[in-house]
Order: sequence, then structure tokens, then C-alpha cells
Amino acid sequence: MNNQEFRHDQTDPASPYESLDSKKFHEAAERALDHYLNPAAQIMASNHEPEPEPMFLANPKYDTESLLANASESLGSATTMLSNFAALLENSHRKTLLGITQVVMLGELAVNQALDKVELKE
Repeated sequence: MNNQEFRHDQTDPASPYESLDSKKFHEAAERALDHYLNPAAQIMASNHEPEPEPMFLANPKYDTESLLANASESLGSATTMLSNFAALLENSHRKTLLGITQVVMLGELAVNQALDKVELKE
């Protein structure tokens, strides 16, 4: 037998697993497989809502008026960018992009109307 072959009854003396309980090792392997191959089962087994990625959360300390003002500015900027880009396109693509621009503008109008109705807390 050469140095790279092992029989089933032999163990690798450098193996980090020779002293681990095989049941614990098996459970850890199952958790790892579930994590990578079946993430939906892990989410469904959870007793609480999964936490959203904090990188994409609005600051919860901001008040409603500030959040709506920021959304309005973002939608206004998007409208301007879409309009500028539409001017560079051929007619058929321009019409599609102008339609998208109109949808964004309607969102901006709705946010502005909500902003007008916000009652300031003192």
C-alpha cells in the first residue's frame, strides 16, 4: 500500500475529526447542507421573522417627514435621469423609457401628497 491510500479501518493521524463525536459531526454537516442547499427550510423552521439586511434599511430614528422628503428627492432624481437617457434613444425605446419615467413621476406625486399630509410631532 502506498502512502496516499488508506483502508477503511485506518484513520488519518492528522485528521481533525478523529476525536469528534460522529453524531455531532453528522448534525453539523446536515446544518451546513441545509444552509447552502435548502435555505427555505431554515427560514421556515425559524420562530422569528428573518432580519432584513441592515445595509438596505432606512434609519429607524428618522421621522416620517424626513423619509418621505428623501423618497421624493430620489424619485425626482430618477425622473430626471430617465428623461435625459430617453433623449439619447431611438423612438421605440424612447417611448418605453418615457413610460417608465411617467410611472416614477406618479410615485413622486404620491409621495409628495403624503408628505403634505404628515402631521409634525412636537
